[in-house]
Amino acid sequence: MTTFKEIRGTDILALSSDPSNPELGQIWYNSSSGTLKGVQLQAAAWSSGGNLSGARSSLAGAGTQTAGLAVAGNSPSIGYSNQTEKYNGSSWTTSTNLPSGKLGVAGAGTQTAALVFGGTIPPGGPSNTADKFDGSTWTSTGSLGTGRQGIAGCGTQTAALGFGGYGPGGIVANTESFNGSTWTAGGNLPTAITSLAGAGTQTAALAFGGSTTVPISNSQQYNGTSWTSTPSLNTARNSLAGTGTQTAALAAGGSVPPGTTATELYNGTAWTTASASLATGRGGLAGAGTQAASLVFGGDPGATNGNKTEAYNAAYNATRTITVS
Repeated sequence: MTTFKEIRGTDILALSSDPSNPELGQIWYNSSSGTLKGVQLQAAAWSSGGNLSGARSSLAGAGTQTAGLAVAGNSPSIGYSNQTEKYNGSSWTTSTNLPSGKLGVAGAGTQTAALVFGGTIPPGGPSNTADKFDGSTWTSTGSLGTGRQGIAGCGTQTAALGFGGYGPGGIVANTESFNGSTWTAGGNLPTAITSLAGAGTQTAALAFGGSTTVPISNSQQYNGTSWTSTPSLNTARNSLAGTGTQTAALAAGGSVPPGTTATELYNGTAWTTASASLATGRGGLAGAGTQAASLVFGGDPGATNGNKTEAYNAAYNATRTITVS
């Protein structure tokens, strides 16, 4: 009879506590709990989170999966929203409102040190305003050189990057860097793009998707000075959510049209379709977090699904108790 050791090359040990870093497929007996345990691969998945207080699209996101921030956006009930909400990993709570309502705005930073900038303000003009959030209070800060909606952003509150968008003269390729008080012009995107997504930092950014006149699959990286084209997304789309870093990014949702559930992962070399897709396809959503632990929220279509929140967790090794069934 073949034994586990002959197959796996490892004895089934009796241990008083679970090992701190067990291998995939390893099995042991926990003598303290009197249970047989093992490690199996937990597949990547999207799961539903707590709903926003109301539907919003074209909003900004910042923070992490368990400490997220949702700001501004287009509300089906009130139009230009100035609402701020905080996420704790399971539910959203309202916080201090942004000074003015806007949509098509970009976000950067964390839940307690966030920056939002650009967007559209009533009655519909591109905005160059920027505001800082310390977790309880919003404060106006230095203005963008070029006002625009559909702008993408990444980085931190004191080292942010804004790029692309739709300005007074049409779609722009402008890139601007923020140092905590003022914005400085940087290298232009290879192509003028609006409604795109961003990930990474001020000096190691990634821009992907968006629209020129139609949804595109373009992807490009920034080194703090100039942009270089990188392999394209598999699904062309605009108004998508982006999270992560330049070499470990996630693209979720967006409008093809219609709204898509497609999720893609970038490893610094290529985009691959993730094994898990969003439960609700939608564009105009926002994102926060890392590639392995992302959060997306809001978006179209309208009041029915525009308040939805979904959390993505990458595949991981999970310890399980083995039972007889």
